[in-house]
Amino acid sequence: MNLRSWLGLEAKPSAGHGPLREVIDALDRLDETRARHLARFAYLLGRVAHADRHVSPEETRAMESLVSEEGGLTADQAMLVVSLAKSSNLLFGATADFSVTQEFAEAATYEEKVALVRCLFAVSSIDHEISMAEETEIHRVANHLRLHPSDLTRLRVEHRRFLPGLSSRTGSGS
Repeated sequence: MNLRSWLGLEAKPSAGHGPLREVIDALDRLDETRARHLARFAYLLGRVAHADRHVSPEETRAMESLVSEEGGLTADQAMLVVSLAKSSNLLFGATADFSVTQEFAEAATYEEKVALVRCLFAVSSIDHEISMAEETEIHRVANHLRLHPSDLTRLRVEHRRFLPGLSSRTGSGS
């Protein structure tokens, strides 16, 4: 199963889409396990970014950067993966949230789980404020991944200036 089929987008574009075809072909050559990891990673980033019912261009760029770094992908490949993940999140939403998170939890190391939650905070805070909905969704994912409370607390402290109810206390000078 390749990345496109896992995301439910098996139809291939016509041969006339040269640059897009090259990106898709490169993604198809990824190791299946790695491709699934990246697809789940991107989907979960999109899940949290969309928790407040809006994914900003800045959040999208942050997701693309994180997926590129995580997967060693080109910018074009990361853009496609994030685009597919965002579309899947909109199409399948809550129906797929549990299963994708469960699959990530079963396949990822503990360090990968912590790294994912760190990235969830990074994407959510890109606009200098983490909404209540985004924080709630991060906690849902972290709990499902069985992140140790001390690790979640450490990540929250790293992003405290952006958390709901705490960001206004820091004042305009921070």
